[in-house]
Amino acid sequence: MPAMTAVEAGARAGAGVPAEAVGPLVRGVGVLRRLAEAGGTLSPSALERATGLARSTVDRITATLARMGYVRLDGRDVVLTPGVLELGNAYLAALRLPALLGARADALADELDESVSLAVADRDGIRFIHQATRRRALSVSFRIGDLLPAERTAPGALFATEWTERDWARWRTRRAEDPRDTAFPAVPPRPEPAPAHDTTGTTGTAAAVEAAFADRVGAARRDGWAVDDQLIEPGLVAVSAPVRDPRTGRVACVASVVSHTSRHPAAELPAALLPRLRTAVAAMEADLRTAPPPEPGPAPAGLATWTTASKQELGRDFVESLARGLTVLTAFGEGRPALSLTDVARATGLPRATARRALLTHEYLGLVAAAPHEDRAFTLTPRVLDLGFPPLSRTTLPRLAEPHLRALADRVAEPAALAVLTADGTEIQYTAGAGTGGVLTVRIPVGARLPAAATSLGRVLLADTGAPAAPELAEARARGYALVDEELESGLRSVAVPVRDRTGRAVAAVNVATHAARRSLEDCVEHLLPALRATADDIQRDLHRASRFTKVPTT
Repeated sequence: MPAMTAVEAGARAGAGVPAEAVGPLVRGVGVLRRLAEAGGTLSPSALERATGLARSTVDRITATLARMGYVRLDGRDVVLTPGVLELGNAYLAALRLPALLGARADALADELDESVSLAVADRDGIRFIHQATRRRALSVSFRIGDLLPAERTAPGALFATEWTERDWARWRTRRAEDPRDTAFPAVPPRPEPAPAHDTTGTTGTAAAVEAAFADRVGAARRDGWAVDDQLIEPGLVAVSAPVRDPRTGRVACVASVVSHTSRHPAAELPAALLPRLRTAVAAMEADLRTAPPPEPGPAPAGLATWTTASKQELGRDFVESLARGLTVLTAFGEGRPALSLTDVARATGLPRATARRALLTHEYLGLVAAAPHEDRAFTLTPRVLDLGFPPLSRTTLPRLAEPHLRALADRVAEPAALAVLTADGTEIQYTAGAGTGGVLTVRIPVGARLPAAATSLGRVLLADTGAPAAPELAEARARGYALVDEELESGLRSVAVPVRDRTGRAVAAVNVATHAARRSLEDCVEHLLPALRATADDIQRDLHRASRFTKVPTT
């Protein structure tokens, strides 16, 4: 488990926490961070050990997070759910850089057949805000939201060209307290003991590490670009260039092309990849200059009013101050990058005093920053991505669907499945499923293929591909579901509905299958279909959250 931050250590000990900070909010944020660092799943006992909190406190926090839809209690484990992505999505939407520049990064990745990333500065580290990763056997595993130490990356050298002496002092303090980088779970820890003669910056004494980093920062300032020559781990290389804010001239983010030495030795990166990277960066900067302001949508209101009803229903098991404090983060978003205390109170429906304490707590935790002038406008920081975003940023549609399919199968006592159309549209491929314990049941393994036209899953998907000619497809389109009665196999009945992406396109379908002796056609429509539609809605909601700033594969 990574080392605790000074803030978390102080919270555990009860020392160093500002008097106005909301203690349950501090502890709840710590639980979310520990879950994220562990890959999204921990048992309550493991959370108890990792946070130093009492088991009763852990149970109350996880019950509250479950009520908010941020975790689910899966057997003996606490599991992050896509609902928690709304926190990171709020930061990324307010930042706007992924929306404005992501397509350029994706196009560059396609052109070079290499992974491309966008990163922003996060104090003395760098934080990824966009990843265009190539899907090959040997690929880069960084995720959106991952935090890396500045000195072990090419973007870090570019950001450090703008550091003040205070920034350098903070970096030295962090290095002295954590010489092995154990607080950065996304990178391998530095080996120890390290040889004093090392000059790469990956190992060595504190003085050697600082000297090597200072040399790279000087070269980045002189050249306007930087190279990572296996600073993180052997074989991994990258070349980076800054994308500058047209208003200030400062580095807004850094674009990087990431490869490995078997494809591009580090010495070849400036000639092989840098010219096309610079062309893409120039286009990104042009996009920033010409981007219109975001459309001013209606300001949110009453985001936290639901918490009172939850407290009345659940009693002491619901920590209202934690729920309210996390909801404050969702007041930010596209067109709302900076909010005053009055704005936050209006958006959440919280009293000004409550909103103020939540904002001060988030400022203490490093999740928001306050402008120094009088109106004290608050903005989200990249650290909001710590709260569950990395482990969920590489999810797939089958993973999103599985818990919902299990719940559906348990609810109706019939097997449920998720499937997609094959590329030629003639077959469906099963990608996820949940069975039941009956003796006579449908068992179709994940990966199996069946004729699309003869299945309910295939028909609702085919009905969405264009103007259907077959009567059964026209009927499925008009009704919004397909019901197949013993066409694929004697005795087998199934009903299916589509799962739609953020554009409204049907990218998959879910169904429930049964035996004709157990349920009539009317029963399928009256009892199975409503539960099936509710499940499809749940899957769609998770898909829409997960795919707002990431690509979610359907298989």
